[in-house]
Amino acid sequence: MLQIDNQIKIKDSEVEILAIRSQGPGGQNVNKVASAIHLRFCIHNSSLPDPIKQRLLELNDYRVSRAGIIIIKAQRYRTKERNLEDAFNRLRTLILSAKQVKRKRIKTLPTKNMKLKRREDKKRKSKTKRLRTKVDMND
Repeated sequence: MLQIDNQIKIKDSEVEILAIRSQGPGGQNVNKVASAIHLRFCIHNSSLPDPIKQRLLELNDYRVSRAGIIIIKAQRYRTKERNLEDAFNRLRTLILSAKQVKRKRIKTLPTKNMKLKRREDKKRKSKTKRLRTKVDMND
């Protein structure tokens, strides 16, 4: 059982884990040991609440496929156990990010004082730039 937070738990049967050979350097063990983890999690068949499922499906993330499957490949570490822990942590982070509802921005108009301050700043800046121009000595 994977504990996401106090309310959300994922059963082990909902997560498919494959041990695969890791890419990159590894010395003599590289062709013998399957230490990388390939984690697959189907959003549609999960026990997650529907709003979280919907936000996960709408995420613009390369780890979420069009079929609604989260695919995480963990191969940072040399041991299978640490890669498994890393994959679960990344899945937990992804689900927690989908749990948070982003507040809509409320459009506001600038206040009278802000408009006045902006105009004053523009006048001050234009005066500074006017003073930087070349002086005509013929006059």
